[in-house]
Amino acid sequence: MYDFLVVGVGPAGARFARRASAAGYDVLAVEKGEVGTPLACSGHVSTDLWEYVPDAARERLFQNRIYGADFHVGGPETDAYRFYKRETVSNVIDRVELDRTLADAARDAGADVREHHTVTAVEEHADRVTATVSTPDGTTEFTARMLAGSDGPVSRVRREVGLPEPSERLHGVLAFDDAPDHGDHVDVHLTAPKFFAWRIPRGDAGVEYGLGAPPSAEVSAMFDQLTDAYDVETDHFCSGAIPIGPPAETTSERVFLLGDAAGQTKPFTGGGILYGMRSADVAAAVIDPDDPESLAAYESGWRAELSREIRLGHWLRRAYSLPEPIQRAGLWLLSGEIGVHMDEPSSFFSRENLGKLVGR
Repeated sequence: MYDFLVVGVGPAGARFARRASAAGYDVLAVEKGEVGTPLACSGHVSTDLWEYVPDAARERLFQNRIYGADFHVGGPETDAYRFYKRETVSNVIDRVELDRTLADAARDAGADVREHHTVTAVEEHADRVTATVSTPDGTTEFTARMLAGSDGPVSRVRREVGLPEPSERLHGVLAFDDAPDHGDHVDVHLTAPKFFAWRIPRGDAGVEYGLGAPPSAEVSAMFDQLTDAYDVETDHFCSGAIPIGPPAETTSERVFLLGDAAGQTKPFTGGGILYGMRSADVAAAVIDPDDPESLAAYESGWRAELSREIRLGHWLRRAYSLPEPIQRAGLWLLSGEIGVHMDEPSSFFSRENLGKLVGR
Protein backbone atom coordinates (compact mmCIF):
# COMPACT_ATOMS: atom_id res chain seq x y z
CA MET A 1 0.00 0.00 0.00
CA TYR A 2 1.31 3.43 -0.97
CA ASP A 3 1.32 6.39 1.38
CA PHE A 4 -0.04 8.68 -1.34
CA LEU A 5 -1.62 8.07 -4.73
CA VAL A 6 -1.47 11.23 -6.85
CA VAL A 7 -3.94 11.39 -9.73
CA GLY A 8 -2.80 13.87 -12.36
CA VAL A 9 0.83 14.84 -12.98
CA GLY A 10 0.46 18.51 -13.88
CA PRO A 11 2.39 21.15 -11.93
CA ALA A 12 0.45 20.75 -8.66
CA GLY A 13 0.43 16.95 -8.69
CA ALA A 14 4.08 16.67 -9.70
CA ARG A 15 5.11 19.21 -7.08
CA PHE A 16 3.29 17.34 -4.32
CA ALA A 17 4.72 14.00 -5.48
CA ARG A 18 8.22 15.47 -5.40
CA ARG A 19 7.87 17.05 -1.96
CA ALA A 20 6.13 14.05 -0.36
CA SER A 21 8.70 11.64 -1.80
CA ALA A 22 11.55 13.82 -0.58
CA ALA A 23 9.98 13.65 2.89
CA GLY A 24 10.27 9.87 2.80
CA TYR A 25 6.75 8.87 1.79
CA ASP A 26 5.99 6.14 -0.75
CA VAL A 27 4.27 7.93 -3.64
CA LEU A 28 2.63 6.67 -6.83
CA ALA A 29 1.62 9.39 -9.34
CA VAL A 30 -0.46 8.50 -12.40
CA GLU A 31 -1.29 10.48 -15.54
CA LYS A 32 -4.02 9.41 -17.96
CA GLY A 33 -1.97 10.21 -21.08
CA GLU A 34 1.53 11.51 -21.62
CA VAL A 35 2.71 14.10 -19.11
CA GLY A 36 2.28 17.61 -20.55
CA THR A 37 -0.22 16.69 -23.25
CA PRO A 38 -2.65 17.75 -24.47
CA LEU A 39 -1.66 21.37 -23.95
CA ALA A 40 -4.53 23.41 -22.50
CA CYS A 41 -2.79 26.17 -20.56
CA SER A 42 -0.79 29.29 -21.34
CA GLY A 43 2.95 29.41 -20.76
CA HIS A 44 3.02 32.95 -19.37
CA VAL A 45 4.17 32.81 -15.73
CA SER A 46 5.69 34.98 -13.03
CA THR A 47 9.40 34.74 -12.38
CA ASP A 48 8.57 32.93 -9.12
CA LEU A 49 8.36 29.79 -11.24
CA TRP A 50 12.13 29.35 -11.12
CA GLU A 51 11.95 28.59 -7.41
CA TYR A 52 10.07 25.38 -8.26
CA VAL A 53 12.17 23.87 -11.06
CA PRO A 54 15.76 22.59 -11.09
CA ASP A 55 18.28 25.28 -12.04
CA ALA A 56 19.50 23.22 -14.96
CA ALA A 57 16.04 23.31 -16.56
CA ARG A 58 15.83 27.09 -16.92
CA GLU A 59 17.59 27.36 -20.27
CA ARG A 60 15.47 24.55 -21.70
CA LEU A 61 12.17 26.08 -20.52
CA PHE A 62 12.75 29.80 -21.09
CA GLN A 63 11.31 31.39 -24.25
CA ASN A 64 10.90 35.13 -23.64
CA ARG A 65 11.13 37.93 -21.07
CA ILE A 66 8.14 40.22 -20.44
CA TYR A 67 8.25 43.71 -18.90
CA GLY A 68 4.55 44.62 -18.97
CA ALA A 69 1.23 44.58 -20.78
CA ASP A 70 -0.63 46.73 -23.29
CA PHE A 71 -4.34 46.82 -22.45
CA HIS A 72 -6.92 47.43 -25.19
CA VAL A 73 -10.61 48.05 -24.68
CA GLY A 74 -11.14 46.90 -28.28
CA GLY A 75 -9.03 45.12 -30.86
CA PRO A 76 -5.37 45.64 -31.84
CA GLU A 77 -6.26 48.79 -33.78
CA THR A 78 -7.43 50.57 -30.63
CA ASP A 79 -5.30 52.70 -28.33
CA ALA A 80 -3.15 50.75 -25.88
CA TYR A 81 -2.74 51.59 -22.20
CA ARG A 82 0.73 50.40 -21.21
CA PHE A 83 1.58 49.00 -17.78
CA TYR A 84 5.25 48.23 -17.27
CA LYS A 85 8.17 47.64 -14.94
CA ARG A 86 11.81 48.44 -15.50
CA GLU A 87 12.70 44.90 -14.42
CA THR A 88 11.27 41.62 -15.65
CA VAL A 89 7.60 41.10 -14.75
CA SER A 90 7.19 37.59 -16.11
CA ASN A 91 8.58 34.95 -18.44
CA VAL A 92 7.16 32.92 -21.27
CA ILE A 93 8.06 29.24 -21.06
CA ASP A 94 7.62 25.96 -22.89
CA ARG A 95 4.48 24.82 -21.10
CA VAL A 96 4.64 21.17 -22.17
CA GLU A 97 8.29 20.90 -21.18
CA LEU A 98 7.46 22.42 -17.79
CA ASP A 99 5.17 19.52 -16.92
CA ARG A 100 7.77 17.01 -18.05
CA THR A 101 10.48 18.75 -16.04
CA LEU A 102 8.37 18.74 -12.88
CA ALA A 103 7.47 15.08 -13.39
CA ASP A 104 11.16 14.21 -13.79
CA ALA A 105 11.91 16.11 -10.57
CA ALA A 106 9.28 13.99 -8.81
CA ARG A 107 10.91 10.82 -10.18
CA ASP A 108 14.33 12.02 -9.06
CA ALA A 109 12.92 12.50 -5.55
CA GLY A 110 11.73 8.89 -5.52
CA ALA A 111 8.12 9.05 -6.77
CA ASP A 112 6.84 6.30 -9.06
CA VAL A 113 5.39 8.30 -11.98
CA ARG A 114 3.38 6.32 -14.55
CA GLU A 115 1.81 7.53 -17.78
CA HIS A 116 -1.23 6.13 -19.61
CA HIS A 117 -2.91 5.24 -16.30
CA THR A 118 -6.52 6.45 -16.17
CA VAL A 119 -8.41 6.41 -12.88
CA THR A 120 -11.98 5.25 -13.45
CA ALA A 121 -13.23 4.84 -9.87
CA VAL A 122 -12.24 5.88 -6.36
CA GLU A 123 -13.50 4.39 -3.09
CA GLU A 124 -12.69 5.63 0.39
CA HIS A 125 -12.42 3.32 3.39
CA ALA A 126 -11.70 3.93 7.06
CA ASP A 127 -7.99 3.23 6.68
CA ARG A 128 -7.27 3.54 2.94
CA VAL A 129 -8.36 4.65 -0.52
CA THR A 130 -8.65 2.33 -3.48
CA ALA A 131 -8.54 3.46 -7.10
CA THR A 132 -9.50 1.45 -10.15
CA VAL A 133 -7.08 2.29 -12.94
CA SER A 134 -7.10 1.50 -16.64
CA THR A 135 -3.57 0.81 -17.92
CA PRO A 136 -2.10 -0.33 -21.25
CA ASP A 137 -2.03 -3.84 -19.76
CA GLY A 138 -5.61 -3.84 -18.51
CA THR A 139 -7.47 -2.75 -15.41
CA THR A 140 -5.86 -2.84 -12.00
CA GLU A 141 -6.44 -1.48 -8.51
CA PHE A 142 -4.08 0.61 -6.41
CA THR A 143 -4.38 1.21 -2.68
CA ALA A 144 -3.00 4.14 -0.71
CA ARG A 145 -3.46 5.68 2.68
CA MET A 146 -4.46 8.96 1.01
CA LEU A 147 -5.18 10.17 -2.50
CA ALA A 148 -4.39 13.56 -4.05
CA GLY A 149 -6.79 14.57 -6.81
CA SER A 150 -4.83 16.87 -9.10
CA ASP A 151 -6.63 15.79 -12.26
CA GLY A 152 -7.68 19.16 -13.62
CA PRO A 153 -10.80 21.32 -13.79
CA VAL A 154 -13.08 18.43 -14.78
CA SER A 155 -11.82 16.22 -11.99
CA ARG A 156 -12.90 12.58 -11.93
CA VAL A 157 -11.59 12.26 -8.38
CA ARG A 158 -13.70 15.20 -7.23
CA ARG A 159 -16.85 13.63 -8.65
CA GLU A 160 -16.05 10.15 -7.32
CA VAL A 161 -15.82 11.32 -3.69
CA GLY A 162 -18.67 13.82 -3.92
CA LEU A 163 -16.74 17.05 -3.37
CA PRO A 164 -18.36 20.24 -4.72
CA GLU A 165 -17.47 21.87 -8.02
CA PRO A 166 -15.59 25.17 -8.36
CA SER A 167 -17.87 28.19 -8.41
CA GLU A 168 -17.51 28.82 -12.14
CA ARG A 169 -15.98 27.27 -15.20
CA LEU A 170 -14.80 29.30 -18.18
CA HIS A 171 -13.84 28.04 -21.62
CA GLY A 172 -10.31 28.88 -22.71
CA VAL A 173 -8.90 28.50 -26.23
CA LEU A 174 -5.31 28.78 -27.45
CA ALA A 175 -3.51 28.66 -30.78
CA PHE A 176 -0.08 29.62 -32.06
CA ASP A 177 1.62 31.49 -34.87
CA ASP A 178 5.12 30.20 -35.57
CA ALA A 179 6.55 33.56 -36.70
CA PRO A 180 9.23 34.60 -34.15
CA ASP A 181 8.38 37.59 -31.98
CA HIS A 182 10.76 38.94 -29.33
CA GLY A 183 8.45 41.71 -28.13
CA ASP A 184 8.59 42.32 -24.40
CA HIS A 185 4.94 43.20 -23.68
CA VAL A 186 1.81 41.08 -23.87
CA ASP A 187 -1.42 42.43 -25.35
CA VAL A 188 -4.64 42.14 -23.35
CA HIS A 189 -8.01 42.77 -25.02
CA LEU A 190 -11.07 43.40 -22.86
CA THR A 191 -13.36 42.14 -25.61
CA ALA A 192 -14.53 38.73 -24.37
CA PRO A 193 -17.57 38.80 -22.06
CA LYS A 194 -16.59 38.57 -18.37
CA PHE A 195 -12.96 37.84 -19.23
CA PHE A 196 -10.41 38.78 -21.91
CA ALA A 197 -8.31 37.80 -24.92
CA TRP A 198 -4.53 37.92 -25.19
CA ARG A 199 -1.48 37.88 -27.41
CA ILE A 200 1.84 36.69 -25.95
CA PRO A 201 5.18 36.95 -27.84
CA ARG A 202 7.20 33.76 -27.30
CA GLY A 203 10.53 34.70 -28.84
CA ASP A 204 11.78 32.20 -31.41
CA ALA A 205 8.82 29.94 -30.55
CA GLY A 206 6.34 32.37 -32.14
CA VAL A 207 3.20 33.96 -30.68
CA GLU A 208 0.43 32.61 -28.50
CA TYR A 209 -3.12 33.85 -29.01
CA GLY A 210 -5.81 33.04 -26.49
CA LEU A 211 -9.25 33.89 -25.18
CA GLY A 212 -11.34 32.95 -22.18
CA ALA A 213 -15.09 33.41 -21.74
CA PRO A 214 -18.15 31.70 -20.29
CA PRO A 215 -18.86 28.47 -22.22
CA SER A 216 -20.94 29.06 -25.34
CA ALA A 217 -20.94 28.45 -29.07
CA GLU A 218 -19.53 31.97 -29.45
CA VAL A 219 -16.11 31.29 -27.92
CA SER A 220 -14.53 29.91 -31.10
CA ALA A 221 -16.08 32.72 -33.16
CA MET A 222 -14.67 35.34 -30.79
CA PHE A 223 -11.27 33.72 -31.03
CA ASP A 224 -11.44 33.82 -34.83
CA GLN A 225 -12.27 37.53 -34.60
CA LEU A 226 -9.14 38.04 -32.50
CA THR A 227 -6.78 36.30 -34.93
CA ASP A 228 -8.49 37.92 -37.94
CA ALA A 229 -7.89 41.32 -36.35
CA TYR A 230 -4.18 40.48 -36.13
CA ASP A 231 -4.29 39.06 -39.67
CA VAL A 232 -2.64 35.78 -38.72
CA GLU A 233 -3.28 32.13 -39.36
CA THR A 234 -2.72 29.96 -36.31
CA ASP A 235 -2.25 26.25 -35.71
CA HIS A 236 -1.94 23.84 -32.78
CA PHE A 237 -5.42 24.91 -31.63
CA CYS A 238 -6.33 23.63 -28.17
CA SER A 239 -8.97 24.36 -25.57
CA GLY A 240 -9.88 23.53 -22.01
CA ALA A 241 -11.89 24.50 -18.97
CA ILE A 242 -10.71 27.23 -16.59
CA PRO A 243 -12.03 26.81 -13.03
CA ILE A 244 -12.72 30.04 -11.16
CA GLY A 245 -13.52 30.13 -7.46
CA PRO A 246 -12.54 27.28 -5.10
CA PRO A 247 -15.35 25.01 -3.88
CA ALA A 248 -16.42 25.16 -0.25
CA GLU A 249 -14.52 21.94 0.50
CA THR A 250 -11.44 20.42 -1.09
CA THR A 251 -10.99 17.45 1.27
CA SER A 252 -13.04 14.38 2.18
CA GLU A 253 -12.20 11.44 4.45
CA ARG A 254 -8.90 10.45 2.82
CA VAL A 255 -8.86 12.49 -0.40
CA PHE A 256 -7.67 16.04 -1.02
CA LEU A 257 -7.74 18.16 -4.16
CA LEU A 258 -4.87 20.17 -5.63
CA GLY A 259 -4.51 22.73 -8.42
CA ASP A 260 -7.28 23.18 -10.96
CA ALA A 261 -9.28 20.35 -9.37
CA ALA A 262 -9.47 22.53 -6.23
CA GLY A 263 -10.09 25.77 -8.13
CA GLN A 264 -6.73 27.11 -6.96
CA THR A 265 -6.46 29.65 -9.79
CA LYS A 266 -6.24 33.41 -10.21
CA PRO A 267 -9.79 34.71 -10.89
CA PHE A 268 -8.44 37.63 -12.94
CA THR A 269 -6.31 35.53 -15.36
CA GLY A 270 -7.33 31.89 -14.87
CA GLY A 271 -3.69 30.90 -14.34
CA GLY A 272 -3.08 28.28 -11.69
CA ILE A 273 0.49 27.00 -12.06
CA LEU A 274 1.96 28.89 -9.10
CA TYR A 275 -1.16 28.79 -6.92
CA GLY A 276 -1.38 25.03 -7.39
CA MET A 277 2.27 24.46 -6.53
CA ARG A 278 2.07 26.73 -3.49
CA SER A 279 -0.90 24.67 -2.30
CA ALA A 280 1.02 21.46 -2.99
CA ASP A 281 3.78 22.68 -0.71
CA VAL A 282 1.22 23.30 2.04
CA ALA A 283 -0.15 19.78 1.55
CA ALA A 284 3.30 18.18 1.71
CA ALA A 285 4.11 20.10 4.88
CA VAL A 286 0.98 19.27 6.91
CA ILE A 287 -0.69 16.08 5.65
CA ASP A 288 0.16 12.86 7.47
CA PRO A 289 -1.15 9.86 5.48
CA ASP A 290 -1.77 7.98 8.74
CA ASP A 291 -3.84 10.81 10.21
CA PRO A 292 -7.00 11.84 8.31
CA GLU A 293 -7.47 14.73 10.71
CA SER A 294 -4.37 16.34 9.19
CA LEU A 295 -6.45 17.10 6.09
CA ALA A 296 -8.10 19.90 8.06
CA ALA A 297 -4.71 21.57 8.38
CA TYR A 298 -4.34 21.43 4.59
CA GLU A 299 -7.82 22.85 4.03
CA SER A 300 -7.17 25.80 6.31
CA GLY A 301 -3.52 26.12 5.30
CA TRP A 302 -3.89 26.54 1.58
CA ARG A 303 -6.80 28.95 2.06
CA ALA A 304 -4.68 31.04 4.42
CA GLU A 305 -1.98 31.04 1.74
CA LEU A 306 -4.22 32.12 -1.14
CA SER A 307 -7.66 33.32 -0.02
CA ARG A 308 -6.74 37.01 0.16
CA GLU A 309 -5.27 36.99 -3.34
CA ILE A 310 -8.24 35.04 -4.72
CA ARG A 311 -10.73 37.40 -3.06
CA LEU A 312 -8.98 40.50 -4.44
CA GLY A 313 -8.67 38.76 -7.80
CA HIS A 314 -12.46 38.44 -7.98
CA TRP A 315 -12.77 42.19 -7.43
CA LEU A 316 -10.18 42.90 -10.10
CA ARG A 317 -12.01 40.70 -12.58
CA ARG A 318 -15.17 42.78 -12.17
CA ALA A 319 -13.42 45.59 -14.00
CA TYR A 320 -13.53 43.48 -17.19
CA SER A 321 -17.32 43.97 -17.34
CA LEU A 322 -17.48 47.70 -16.61
CA PRO A 323 -18.84 50.05 -19.30
CA GLU A 324 -16.19 50.99 -21.85
CA PRO A 325 -15.92 54.67 -20.81
CA ILE A 326 -15.15 53.61 -17.24
CA GLN A 327 -12.63 51.01 -18.42
CA ARG A 328 -10.84 53.62 -20.53
CA ALA A 329 -10.78 56.14 -17.69
CA GLY A 330 -9.45 53.57 -15.23
CA LEU A 331 -6.77 52.31 -17.61
CA TRP A 332 -5.68 55.87 -18.41
CA LEU A 333 -5.48 56.74 -14.72
CA LEU A 334 -3.52 53.66 -13.65
CA SER A 335 -1.32 53.03 -16.69
CA GLY A 336 2.39 53.69 -16.57
CA GLU A 337 5.12 52.25 -14.40
CA ILE A 338 3.82 49.79 -11.81
CA GLY A 339 5.09 47.98 -8.75
CA VAL A 340 2.75 45.00 -8.69
CA HIS A 341 3.35 41.24 -8.72
CA MET A 342 1.37 39.41 -11.40
CA ASP A 343 0.28 36.64 -9.00
CA GLU A 344 -0.67 38.91 -6.10
CA PRO A 345 -3.44 41.51 -6.45
CA SER A 346 -2.65 42.61 -2.90
CA SER A 347 0.63 44.04 -4.25
CA PHE A 348 -1.43 46.86 -5.80
CA PHE A 349 -1.53 48.30 -2.27
CA SER A 350 2.18 47.76 -1.68
CA ARG A 351 4.41 50.71 -0.77
CA GLU A 352 6.26 50.24 -4.06
CA ASN A 353 3.17 50.45 -6.24
CA LEU A 354 1.46 53.23 -4.30
CA GLY A 355 4.69 55.20 -4.48
CA LYS A 356 4.76 54.90 -8.25
CA LEU A 357 1.09 55.97 -8.50
CA VAL A 358 1.67 59.02 -6.31
CA GLY A 359 4.86 59.93 -8.16
CA ARG A 360 3.23 60.29 -11.57
